Amino acid sequence: MSQATAQFINIGERTNVAGSARFKKLIMQDDYDAALTVARQQVENGAQIIDINMDDAMLDAELAMETFLKLIAAEPDIARVPIMIDSSKWSVIEAGLKCVQGKAVVNSISLKEGAEDFKCYAKMVMRYGAAVVVMAFDEDGQADSVQRKYDICKRSYDILVDEVGFPPEDIIFDPNIFAVATGIEQHDPYGVDFIEATRLIKAHLPHAKVSGGVSNISFSFRGNDPMREAMHSVFLYHAIQAGMDMGIVNAGQLTVYADIPTDLRDRVEDVILNRRADATDRLLEVADTYRGLKKERLEDLSWREAPVAKRLEHALVNGINTFIVEDTEEARLEADRPIEVIEGPLMDGMNVVGDLFGSGQMFLPQVVKSARVMKQSVAHLEPFIDAEKEGSKSKGKIVMATVKGDVHDIGKNIVGVVLQCNNFEVIDLGVMVPWADILRTARVEQADIIGLSGLITPSLEEMVTVAEEMQRLDMDVPLMIGGATTSKVHTAVKIAPAYDGPLIHVLDASRAVGVASKLMSDDNSADFTASIKSEYDEVRAKRLANPKADRLVSITEARANHGQPDFSDYTPPKPTFTGTKVFDDYPLGKLVDQIDWTPFFRTWELAGNYPAILEDKVVGASASGLFKDAQDMLKLIISEKWIAAKGVVGFWRAFADGDDVVLETGTNDNRFSFLRQQVRKRSGRANDCLADFVAGEGTDDWLGGFAVTTGIGIERKLAEFEAQNDDYSSIMLKALADRLAEAFAEHMHMRVRTEFWGYAGDEKLSNEELIKEKYRGIRPAPGYPACPNHSDKRQLFDLLDAENAAGISLTESFAMVPTAAVSGFYFSHPDAHYFGVGKIGQDQLKDFAERRGVSVEQATRWLRPNIAD
Repeated sequence: MSQATAQFINIGERTNVAGSARFKKLIMQDDYDAALTVARQQVENGAQIIDINMDDAMLDAELAMETFLKLIAAEPDIARVPIMIDSSKWSVIEAGLKCVQGKAVVNSISLKEGAEDFKCYAKMVMRYGAAVVVMAFDEDGQADSVQRKYDICKRSYDILVDEVGFPPEDIIFDPNIFAVATGIEQHDPYGVDFIEATRLIKAHLPHAKVSGGVSNISFSFRGNDPMREAMHSVFLYHAIQAGMDMGIVNAGQLTVYADIPTDLRDRVEDVILNRRADATDRLLEVADTYRGLKKERLEDLSWREAPVAKRLEHALVNGINTFIVEDTEEARLEADRPIEVIEGPLMDGMNVVGDLFGSGQMFLPQVVKSARVMKQSVAHLEPFIDAEKEGSKSKGKIVMATVKGDVHDIGKNIVGVVLQCNNFEVIDLGVMVPWADILRTARVEQADIIGLSGLITPSLEEMVTVAEEMQRLDMDVPLMIGGATTSKVHTAVKIAPAYDGPLIHVLDASRAVGVASKLMSDDNSADFTASIKSEYDEVRAKRLANPKADRLVSITEARANHGQPDFSDYTPPKPTFTGTKVFDDYPLGKLVDQIDWTPFFRTWELAGNYPAILEDKVVGASASGLFKDAQDMLKLIISEKWIAAKGVVGFWRAFADGDDVVLETGTNDNRFSFLRQQVRKRSGRANDCLADFVAGEGTDDWLGGFAVTTGIGIERKLAEFEAQNDDYSSIMLKALADRLAEAFAEHMHMRVRTEFWGYAGDEKLSNEELIKEKYRGIRPAPGYPACPNHSDKRQLFDLLDAENAAGISLTESFAMVPTAAVSGFYFSHPDAHYFGVGKIGQDQLKDFAERRGVSVEQATRWLRPNIAD
């Protein structure tokens, strides 16, 4: 045994509620005696440090950490090894540090939140005399290359040693062990990158230690324990030689390096050290031998016998990317020039896709898969085309962007994919794009068309700004408008008057190609744009001739006809807590059963309700294939933790004051100014306002609020898909994250009704009944019909401390980031119901501005879509 191997420290990983189902169950059941047995077994199996983590949304982590560590202190056979206190929350770490005898290890701190927070936490760790694990993570994210790993560790080391005065021997770097053999080429160097980064750290950062979560390296072989154990042993063999000092690993399940069968060891070593391009494939060849599983049924590959052009067409139409690179290369070798592959068989194949899509024989999910294949083929050809300094001629160049203030882009991305499938060149500027950047890019790139997208209602105002600036700059580029809140009427009435150039609303992705093609047609463009202008002029004239304001009653009349929920027979129950409660890393598996799948299919422009859509005669086959892909990805999202869920819920004593709801927060008078329906109602129907559902002053009542997201960490996975030219998986992940966020909101509302507020403790509803909102109470969201004012989010987020508690921030136009997020209010009254405010008059607008303490101009910008003509 080498000296390095002899000195390696095993960190036991089983006393971790996130890593051991058995340990979590014991802690949840308050069976601390049995939990101590888990810790004892770790020590007996060779763990020289035990890592303890109590982070779970259903646990009081501080109490659990304190309780368990105090019990360990009374167990000499466990307390003889150091304790690693593992948590993402400083309050849990500090609770643990107060209970540990001797020198502890804190896991972990990093530069993720910046240098100042990093130094603050380091000083507190030093005050307790503990060592610290420092993650290779900075403001730009996790390090995934040798140089980035070392650079972040070097910067952290310099700050700790030179600025904080932290003992260098108490610094333990974790340069991030990531999974290898995933099938993604960018992941191939992850194992050797950690090893080489370790060499640099040990050579240049005196006295610092290196650690890591060893089980991560084999995550792609979960379920195959013999394979994982072999990978751990091979990885440790080389990492320890490079200087790795310690690692989180199940000490009782390590294979001796020399005992690994030679063939398996060689193949594993090829993967860990990235020694050959086919290393992953070679390892997969023997993986099932060690797991003892049967081989999967072979697919029909008879199409592989066709000429290469037909193979390319088959791959494009069926979305098969398995052989696309080799087939593309074969086609390139047969062609005189590489560009001919694009202009010939690839475009021929995409024309088939376009024809099938246009005729309704293919549907959007299949088209996006086809685009993935096309992109991967073109990516292979691009270096050869660049060498000739030539490219294919596109049908037109389109600059697309989600406008400033808005971060939603699923629809825009789908439109971009469909346009690219039809040989348009798309320059996608992304989200939150200011008008100046959009127009500058359009001019520099000599764009033929500009496409604007937006989801939240403030986006409509920003689109008007873009049109006004195009007019001011004397531009005449056709402008396409799209997004969930846009419409032909809004485009005609609000945007068209601001711009004299060609302007058209595009309903969905299936219409985008036809619109763009007509705009680019030499023969048809003028007639097409003239007909659209005439149509919009007519729409606008009819709208202005029949103003919505004529259908409204005054705000005084509307308030006189307010809703009258009965509070004489209803005593609002007191919530089980007031203030806020945070739910960190909420289990995604608990949300799956509450997903409403119907909107998922609509995202992909497949019409129909789930589950009937799966049997639909027209779209059933496509919907079923899409649903299978969604289920497969959903399993990976959960098992591999692609994203994380976080949320926060709050309750505050409240009372209604007219159309306002006042929160008695104890520090200041927080007031939400809600809007009231002003449309003339028939007899017996009230002009509703959310404030009607809260008791007046003098009666105990409460208002709840929430913000939840399932988008934490999604950017990294999306970047992987982007690098692979995989739009299909990218859009699928975003769509599933959105569905999980809505499910999280539904799930949390159920817990509010039955548990946290408890006004419906005996509720027993099926998921179908929940989707149909058969429950008591409502959860209206700012920006939606009952509460159309998006600016309410700012005040709600401040009350919830949503940015810190749930990791959700707001743009200047009140869009939520991550986009897979839901926020809103909780009302408990049995008569509370959903409604739409609709159009409001100038009298309520002025009244609202006064109540909110803002100018009428500001209120107009917030509420423009709701202001009657």
